Amino acid sequence: MMVFILLVLKIGLLHSVSAATHSLRYVNTGTSGIPDFPEFVAVGLVDEKPMIYYDSNIRRATPRQDWMANSVGSDYWEGQTQTFTGTEPSFRAGIDIAKQRFNQTGGVHVFQWMYGCEWDDEIGVTDGFNQFGYDGEDFLSFHLETGTWIAPVLQAVITKYKWDNNRAQNEYRKNSHPDLY
Repeated sequence: MMVFILLVLKIGLLHSVSAATHSLRYVNTGTSGIPDFPEFVAVGLVDEKPMIYYDSNIRRATPRQDWMANSVGSDYWEGQTQTFTGTEPSFRAGIDIAKQRFNQTGGVHVFQWMYGCEWDDEIGVTDGFNQFGYDGEDFLSFHLETGTWIAPVLQAVITKYKWDNNRAQNEYRKNSHPDLY
């Protein structure tokens, strides 16, 4: 999957202004307590410009750049739609778990997962990131060198220990595209 990520990044770069550092970032967001707003939104960005979009209201992955629409086939869009549709329940569960850990019962809440990579085309270095947030604050982040999770808040420590013990999944995260589990 890392090869695909780098391919998307390079295709996107052909259609953008040349720069020394480029980025591929996915942001998946689950919300609760916001009327008339999708409970789940996923956006993929190349150099901070949206290239793919999905939300729980339209329930379909769609291109946001002409170059993206023209560079992949219908199988890609169907696969992305299935991935995002399958991810939605994890975000509802993530919000519920976080609300319990923060001793919250109602209100507006946001659970986010951001992952991707940055590529310096002058020196050929790629650096990945994988992190979760809750209500605008850092919740968990993956340390690529050690293959362990960092919990900046007490409420995330339970998840940190659980995920740290899944060494095979963490090795996978170090080397390729992360998936929710």
